[in-house]
Amino acid sequence: MITSLEMQELEKKAVQEGISVEILMENAGRKVFEVVKRKYDIEDKHIVIFAGPGNNGGDGFVAARYFAEECPVIVIFFGDENRLSEEARLNYNKIKDYINVIKIANKEDLELFHFQKDLSFILIDSLLGTGVKSTIRELISSGIDLFNSLSGTKVAVDLPSGLDPDTGEIHDKSCEVDLIVCFHDLKVGLEKFKKKTIVVDIGIPR
Repeated sequence: MITSLEMQELEKKAVQEGISVEILMENAGRKVFEVVKRKYDIEDKHIVIFAGPGNNGGDGFVAARYFAEECPVIVIFFGDENRLSEEARLNYNKIKDYINVIKIANKEDLELFHFQKDLSFILIDSLLGTGVKSTIRELISSGIDLFNSLSGTKVAVDLPSGLDPDTGEIHDKSCEVDLIVCFHDLKVGLEKFKKKTIVVDIGIPR
């Protein structure tokens, strides 16, 4: 198992060895797609990706690109594209012109958004990843509420948003998921969720 700090150090070391954040993000998003496709039947499914403003959201943008080759995709983006990291913005720009990206700027935007009830969904949580240690801010908090209120197969990117990566505690609220696609090694906070976690290699040297 690995702590969030140890994971950050490994990612820094990977970059020093010439494996860029862009490559790691591409690998992460592709692996999410591959695991979901292998585990679930995505034919006739609609993919909904809940993307936050950090690099976990960037992983979601990459996954959206792969899913869009095989089924309908919607990205619900809780953030400001101008505040994305360079790598996340690059992947946002790759999808924004041909995938339906719904930008959520306030709670009123969410209240206007409704899902068709006769469709079969796979919901992807890429809101926060390891980026939480305390109370969750708006709009992410409302995004988690919406995610949990919907019916469908639910998948977390790296770990469920709202779950402390090092303790497994939920300080405020957390996305409730059926499957976790965890990167590189099992996060310490996921020990009690091992049975529904699949660890994937995204190219970080061991």
